[in-house]
Amino acid sequence: MAEQEDVQLAISGMTCASCVTRVERSLRSVPGVQDVSVNLATAQAHVHLSGAVPAETLIQTVLDTGYEARLLEEVREEAGYDPHRQEARELTRRFIIAAILTVPIFILAMAGMKITILPAGVSAWVQLLLTIPLITIAGRSFYINAWKALRHATADMNTLVAVGTGAAFIYSAIATITPHSLPGSEHMPAVYFDTAAMIITLILMGRLLEARAKGRASQAIQKLMGLAPRTARVIRDGVEEEIPLAEVQPGDVIRVRPGERLPVDGIVLEGRSSVDESMLTGEPIPAEKGPGDPVTGATLNAVGSFTFRATRVGKETVLAQIIRLVEQAQGSKAPVQRLADRIAAVFVPIVIGLAILTFVFWMALGPAPTFAHALNAFIAVLIIACPCALGLATPTAIMVGTGKGAEMGVLIKGGESLERIQRVDTVVLDKTGTITRGKPEITELEAAPGFMLSEVLRLAAAVEMLSEHPLAQAVISKARAMELEISPAVDFMAETGHGTVAVVENRRVQVGRRQWLQEQGVVFPESIPAVEEWESRGMTPLYVAVDGIPAGWMAASDPIKDDSALAIRDLKRLGLEIVMLTGDAQATAQAVAKVAGIERVVWGVLPTGKAEVIKQLQSEGRTVAMIGDGLNDAPALAQSDVGIALGTGTDVAIEAADITLVRGDLPSAVTALRLSRRTLRTIYQNFFWAFIYNVIGIPIAAGALYPFTGLLLSPVIAAGAMAFSSVSVVSNSLRLKRFR
Repeated sequence: MAEQEDVQLAISGMTCASCVTRVERSLRSVPGVQDVSVNLATAQAHVHLSGAVPAETLIQTVLDTGYEARLLEEVREEAGYDPHRQEARELTRRFIIAAILTVPIFILAMAGMKITILPAGVSAWVQLLLTIPLITIAGRSFYINAWKALRHATADMNTLVAVGTGAAFIYSAIATITPHSLPGSEHMPAVYFDTAAMIITLILMGRLLEARAKGRASQAIQKLMGLAPRTARVIRDGVEEEIPLAEVQPGDVIRVRPGERLPVDGIVLEGRSSVDESMLTGEPIPAEKGPGDPVTGATLNAVGSFTFRATRVGKETVLAQIIRLVEQAQGSKAPVQRLADRIAAVFVPIVIGLAILTFVFWMALGPAPTFAHALNAFIAVLIIACPCALGLATPTAIMVGTGKGAEMGVLIKGGESLERIQRVDTVVLDKTGTITRGKPEITELEAAPGFMLSEVLRLAAAVEMLSEHPLAQAVISKARAMELEISPAVDFMAETGHGTVAVVENRRVQVGRRQWLQEQGVVFPESIPAVEEWESRGMTPLYVAVDGIPAGWMAASDPIKDDSALAIRDLKRLGLEIVMLTGDAQATAQAVAKVAGIERVVWGVLPTGKAEVIKQLQSEGRTVAMIGDGLNDAPALAQSDVGIALGTGTDVAIEAADITLVRGDLPSAVTALRLSRRTLRTIYQNFFWAFIYNVIGIPIAAGALYPFTGLLLSPVIAAGAMAFSSVSVVSNSLRLKRFR
């Protein structure tokens, strides 16, 4: 196996938060491992390495800890791989065996209290013979895993179940085989086979329901992975053949027929069609595609047939990147989970200690029969305290929340981002491409005395041909629309956020901001009525100088998106203050802000200054979310507490952000914030239920209510409560699937 910087492992055998802690601790002890995140809900470990560590070393470390591990990518290649379905299938088999054996055990135990079906001694022997296969077949894993934990001087949920049921079984077996060997046993002593049997059966039932629920929680990844076709129709050397998707190479020419999904990303070469991109954009109306248009793998071709050249394949496709982001998010931990991890590390030993103290207390001070009361209380404390729900509280909510986000075009990087969003009180919006459409057009043009409009535009376009700025592209498009001949430019220079300069036809041409041109020695009239009128309408002015003389000015119009104002209003309803950042002049910035419904505007900001604005807001005690899409937004996205990038923006901006909006619109930002808050609220609810079961359950199991009611908690009821606690946590997380 090749060494790699990040390794993902599929781990089997984990059952509770203590298991997670053990695996993480063991992997962190490996030299070269920088960080580890183990997720109980996904049964995966994400290992980040600071150096070269063979995957075999990591796998062996997990095996030595008592669990099974394999490389996730290898496991996924197996046909029909679904860890939760496999777990549910195995648990179903074990639960059926346990239930079949438990029914007669329970009937004999209950009947013995009311009527005599069999003599007490015979009934005990029948129960013993039925309980042995129940423990060795259906409950076998509890004891094997408990022994593995004991060998490593640790304890987990299996330890509690094994000790509790083992104590009941061993005592009952001794009482059945040699009843008179027990002190004070003049008659057939009571046996507790039904307690051991019912506990194992109920716990298996709880884990089965939990596995099925986790399967529903992880459906988002399964749906995403199922979108890509398994084969592609490739044209090589004039021959069309169908090959496995893994064999497609960048540059291959691929044919797509009506009704087929695109196998990889690429650029259309020949033909036209409508492509359903709703899996990315959420838009139900198919997008028209023709030569030169980009297409995305896993989108659905509608009616036409076309060929396209593959540009991104394998792990580089948009779908693969989305799956990777969702997996990373589902495998991450929110900082609030650290409290649970610290508790889990010492929880089981503390519970065993409490159970022993409870047993000693009842043996010393309890009423007759003291041993029966002591044993019941001992087992009940062990069983009700299993930390399953504690380990599922965070990962199941994150799994469902991030999966639901992926379905809605919102990619959340992880639990830490979710928790920071809860504290956000200020949202900073980049103007161009975020609030506005990001594709400005030159709509107004005026020449200075001594120059012609066509000349000004032609010279400006020649300079801007070497620039990638949106305003530069608007100038070029206008010149081409007027069918002007654009001359080549030399000695090109650009000053980010200010303007560009080049030599065109032996003339020095400058295009940019008025203030920048004035600093270069160009003198403009104090007042230009046309420019003032353009700025009042929210347009962006652009000035042109030739050989140091003002040649003209033009205005670019970049209208706000149709849904921006509504989304900004919804952000305000969430109690957030909205700030708009723009490099435009004050008049233009305020005109756009007025239409968008934004009161606070920071105008004239250079690209390098956006991060400084974020820092300033943070110095005021604000928790800031930045929403942007451009390359120059990346520093601000990284500086902000929560960076939100439009998926239609640059890869750098998306990489720097905590949340990516695939659809590239502001309403998706509202969805992201609401979903994140709802997910974190669900995590807190899960922790409440996980803790409340133990806070209330352990004292009751120990006998706290006995002095007042004369009742002790049955270990069977304790097992049912423990199982229900895990199921309730997962079910609560599943409510996020109904988020709209």
